[in-house]
Amino acid sequence: MTGRDLAVVTPMRVILFVAAGLVFLAGLQLTVFPLRTADWFAWTIDVPMTAVFLGAAYWSSAVLEVAGARSAGWGRARLTVWTVLVFTSLTLVVTLVHLDAFHLGPGHPVSARIVTWGWLAIYAGVPVAMLVALAIQTTSRTPAPRSALRPLPSGLRALLVVLAVVLLTGGVALLVAPGWAPGGWPWPLTDLTGRAVGAWLVGLGWAAAHARLIDDVDRVQPLGQTGVVFVVLEAIALLRYGDALDWSGRPAVVFVLVLGGIGAAGAWILLLGRAGRRTGQGLRAGDAAARGRTR
Repeated sequence: MTGRDLAVVTPMRVILFVAAGLVFLAGLQLTVFPLRTADWFAWTIDVPMTAVFLGAAYWSSAVLEVAGARSAGWGRARLTVWTVLVFTSLTLVVTLVHLDAFHLGPGHPVSARIVTWGWLAIYAGVPVAMLVALAIQTTSRTPAPRSALRPLPSGLRALLVVLAVVLLTGGVALLVAPGWAPGGWPWPLTDLTGRAVGAWLVGLGWAAAHARLIDDVDRVQPLGQTGVVFVVLEAIALLRYGDALDWSGRPAVVFVLVLGGIGAAGAWILLLGRAGRRTGQGLRAGDAAARGRTR
């Protein structure tokens, strides 16, 4: 069975490539300079583990956006687009709620103020630009190459549902009541950093839920790539600043288990995609051989 699909419009591809470059830069600041956020980021993050956690999230999202921008059809790109739209919209709200904590005044270094104004421009502009591109996408009539639809295995579907529930629940809790963090998060968070982390959790949970609804191996490949990169980068973050976690408490155990679940889902998706490509190549080779015998 093959699925009908439409091509991704050029404005959407451009926005996704630009967004990928911007989140890479944000991740660079947080990952390389986790102790210099007062000078090189939009707000000061006192706990380095929070900085590298967010940096890993930004870098992994760059993978998601590039994968979406390079997708041949909208069926594969839409997971990226809606995830980015949800995350950027939530982050804009978090920014406006905590605007007084951002490096906007003359008392902050010029470098930090430049980054902050860039931050505001990005999170005010990207959601609007994506909505415009979505409107243009609805007018697309150019067909994209068809691919065989392959439903996800039942075990993977169940894992995606569990991840979606856990991530969305934790993310909404941090967004609505960041004071919950001291008892539910494995390292200290302020209200601002708690809500920033919450926005990422909701974005990841949304992606997992969306992948379950799409239920097609090829179309969820961007999530597989992102999930694996996210877990690898978060593992490096733990190696660098894992002493910030209270390893004797339940939140640290849950954190590691959720990371493991994200990694397992991502690797499973990639392995299914690779197996599908091998099968497709084998079928094409067989067809070519059969045509050669009939000549």
